[in-house]
Amino acid sequence: MAGSTLEIKDLHVEIEGEKILNGVNLTLTGGEFHAVMGPNGTGKSTLASAIMGHPKYEVTQGDIFLDGENVLEMEVDERAQAGLFLAMQYPSEISGVTNSDFLRSSINARREEGDEISLMKFIKEMDSKMDTLDIDKNMAQRYLNEGFSGGEKKRNEILQLMMIQPAIAILDEIDSGLDIDALKVVAKGINDMRDDNFGCLIITHYQRLLNYVTPDNVHVMMQGRIVKSGGPELAQRLEEEGYDWIKDELGIEDETVSQNA
Repeated sequence: MAGSTLEIKDLHVEIEGEKILNGVNLTLTGGEFHAVMGPNGTGKSTLASAIMGHPKYEVTQGDIFLDGENVLEMEVDERAQAGLFLAMQYPSEISGVTNSDFLRSSINARREEGDEISLMKFIKEMDSKMDTLDIDKNMAQRYLNEGFSGGEKKRNEILQLMMIQPAIAILDEIDSGLDIDALKVVAKGINDMRDDNFGCLIITHYQRLLNYVTPDNVHVMMQGRIVKSGGPELAQRLEEEGYDWIKDELGIEDETVSQNA
């Protein structure tokens, strides 16, 4: 079975009348890991939110397709059921819903009626994934993200990723706020997902995550669009030299940082 393909074509996005994305083009296929980097305020998180259908983000031009299906015509839950997944930079707390109940419901939402995951299989798989991520088993019965530390929230996002098994995952700054030990654990969980049927879009400011999760392609966003693409060596050069060389090379003025991007 071939992996899914996410196609983003000439995507323009506004937030409350402010233009953030100015024609993003990107294609991601199962088996590929892509990284999107760039200075603050260039539209990286906007791209993630627009793909998943956050109502604050208005697509004014362009298309997003998942296996040829128009993603922009889908509701948020339909996008998740179709195989898209977003690990958020700031995961929400949901009181009254345990971590395990949320996970099992999310898994079953992508399965046919009558083919729900059995409780025993679910528990076995969850325990195994929690061991991989060095997560305390008590977290399964805690309310979703309620009282979690920043590191616990990020590990929990990767636990959701590993349990739900989406076709395409978008990881929005999953490395922010993590110490080196937590970063290595999160990276291990991401690498465990590598498969021809799984594609991953990693949004990050820093090279450090990419030291542990090697991308196939690296894209640099400036002024709301992708201005340069390359292999892992591009991320390494950005770490060593910053972004000024790209601005000079392409004649780009200093970024105007948007608080919305």
